[in-house]
Amino acid sequence: MHRWQAYHTPRTVAEALALLHAHKGNARIIAGGTDLILDMEAEDAAPIEVLVDVTKIAGIDRIVQEQGWIVLGAGITHTQIESSPLLRRHAACLTESCGVIGGPQVRNVATLGGNVAHALPAADGTIGLLALEAEVEVATHSVQGTQQHWQPLLSIFEGPGRNKLAPDQMLHAFRFRPVAAREGNAFDRIMRPQGVALPILGIAAKVRMDETARRVEEAAIAIGPAGPIPFRAANAEEALTAAKVFDDAAVEAAVDAAQAQARLRTSKYRASQAYRREMIGVLLRRVLRTAVARARP
Repeated sequence: MHRWQAYHTPRTVAEALALLHAHKGNARIIAGGTDLILDMEAEDAAPIEVLVDVTKIAGIDRIVQEQGWIVLGAGITHTQIESSPLLRRHAACLTESCGVIGGPQVRNVATLGGNVAHALPAADGTIGLLALEAEVEVATHSVQGTQQHWQPLLSIFEGPGRNKLAPDQMLHAFRFRPVAAREGNAFDRIMRPQGVALPILGIAAKVRMDETARRVEEAAIAIGPAGPIPFRAANAEEALTAAKVFDDAAVEAAVDAAQAQARLRTSKYRASQAYRREMIGVLLRRVLRTAVARARP
């Protein structure tokens, strides 16, 4: 059975969007294909009319620092992220999260854009980006020509495996601020190897310390899966920044708040709700202490 009828390799974003628009929902973007091909191989999968391969678009795999941002093309692979000195310095939580996705063969072809667009609440790359408070650049086909705009990362998520992108839209890039003085970030997860490394729970955090380096004055904590879309633990962030000093009591307050706010469920093949709740404590303690250590002089 043929899984698709035509395969295109556009060289520009405009060409890719024109193809998506012309086929009105019967076209799919492909890059690494590590998720899409598996979906297409499912017994009940309907054939796709057109695949639009975006890997030949100039700059789609870029890593640049410009105008106060670090910008990543949506077609960048997890191996490129993991091995980038710039990202290791400024986005350790992203290099750590992308470094545990699948095996080396998967990381060599799987892209950050695909990880985000697949919209799974436990997607490791997404969790790293969320803690970095990243924005996503969405490119849209219109009669006036290609339009590209930045929006908050969480704004494109609708539910498990569902994003809000229109049929003639695509993810073009991601951006976040580089690490400043007294800032640090980190990621950790627990996984269950079953042929591939399935995440049971992943947590990333970014912190900024005050001038004394004793108190957390800003924090961003991302947890997945802890709800139908990637989850910002806002209550845990507030508990951490409300503490007068970063100590064991501050960490435990953040853990209690995260456990209370997270929407955990039991997964037949991964872990129980109770186990995941316990792992929030284990991982959040590790991640916060690592991020704070990286933030301190």
